Amino acid sequence: MSAIYILWLRELKRYTRSRVQIVASLGQPMLYLLVLGFGMGPVFQRAGAGSYLQFVAPGVIGMTVLFSSIFSGLGLLWDRQFGFLKETLVAPVPRLQIMIGRTLGGATVAVIQGLLVTLVCVIAGFRPVNLVIFPVVLVFMILIAAVFAALGVAIGSSLQDMQGFQLIMNFLVMPIFFLSGALFPLAGLPKALTWATSADPLSYGIDGMRSVLLGVSHYGAALDVEVLVVVAAVLLVFGAHRFSKIEI
Repeated sequence: MSAIYILWLRELKRYTRSRVQIVASLGQPMLYLLVLGFGMGPVFQRAGAGSYLQFVAPGVIGMTVLFSSIFSGLGLLWDRQFGFLKETLVAPVPRLQIMIGRTLGGATVAVIQGLLVTLVCVIAGFRPVNLVIFPVVLVFMILIAAVFAALGVAIGSSLQDMQGFQLIMNFLVMPIFFLSGALFPLAGLPKALTWATSADPLSYGIDGMRSVLLGVSHYGAALDVEVLVVVAAVLLVFGAHRFSKIEI
């Protein structure tokens, strides 16, 4: 358990000691929130769908948690390149504990960034419909972070160098985001796109946050939680398996 705590703490320290990283992590979410939120607002209102800023804010929060958590897992590539991973793996600690510590650390950082973006959204004009159950949003942030931190560890354990990083970004992370319904409603989509969004775990995380923050849900909050818990468990097992196969 001490190894899990040490690795979890290491991930937090690596994030919090860099103010530049904290500020930079808010750049892309603010761009989506302000440019799309205010730019697409008039079109969304003319369609009779209300405020686009209200609609897109949970999606931007989910995007922040997704990017932060999955790239924390891909940080394995950096550690492998600079030798820290080898030092960790040769320590007399079960690899499962190492994997859990890294995953928890990455997920915690992702949730912190999600909370910071939530604050930015509120400053920009986003208004949750029920502040009493607002803490439930943390549950969905944690589940999203656990799912994609575990996926990042699995991918980072499978790649040998940084050559595949851009490939992962273009063909996995961005489709996960764009197919999640973060930027558009999930109702009334073509059948093929409906299947694609239903197979995307992030869809359930963002839908769950919308159910809490806006009182509107496509799948239902209960189903959102169930899917995220199952996917997180599967990816944690898969990530642990891939991590155990890393060769020093």
